[in-house]
Amino acid sequence: MVQFIQAHNVGLAYLEEKFSLQLAEDEAFFTEWFETLPEITDLEKQDLDRIKLHFLRLVKRPPLSEETVKLVILSPLLNLAGFYDEPFYMRGEESIEISAEDEGEIIRGRIDVLVIQEQFWLLVIESKRSSFSLLEAVPQALVYMLANPNQDKPTFGLVTNGSDFIFLKLTKQNQPKYAISDQFTLLKRKSELYQVLSVLKNLSQSLS
Repeated sequence: MVQFIQAHNVGLAYLEEKFSLQLAEDEAFFTEWFETLPEITDLEKQDLDRIKLHFLRLVKRPPLSEETVKLVILSPLLNLAGFYDEPFYMRGEESIEISAEDEGEIIRGRIDVLVIQEQFWLLVIESKRSSFSLLEAVPQALVYMLANPNQDKPTFGLVTNGSDFIFLKLTKQNQPKYAISDQFTLLKRKSELYQVLSVLKNLSQSLS
């Protein structure tokens, strides 16, 4: 009998065992989050400062839901990064199923935001409520990235709870490999939201 598992209940150990997922230890595997990043303009910095201000205002009145995180933080960031423009298009709440070979288990879940270009999955985004630890969201995002039907190109991911951000990269040739970025936060006095937008712009420019 086939057993169905919800993506949010899956951990890294399960993915390593069932899908032979491996952490890439070579820094050169995932340079898109720190190497030759585009500059952020003064106007973009003003927009980012407003995003931070809006978020900090909202967290004074918890709880801050996933939908609010998407509306207040994620949507304006994706807009500034160019992911609402050609050649990209967005899908929200995309259902996925994935199973390992010869296993009687199927993982089910729903991607919060999926950025696609000509049927290729480019960026998988998982948003969580503000009190959620991002480390718990990483395996869930990797499940969705593993479900990408395209085997040839890397898939990028972003997990956020509104205040913190982690980028991911996954390749599926031969053996699936992944890497994660440092964790960025807008809670520091010098907001790292500038770096988050810079990484997103780098991805949109390199993938377009």
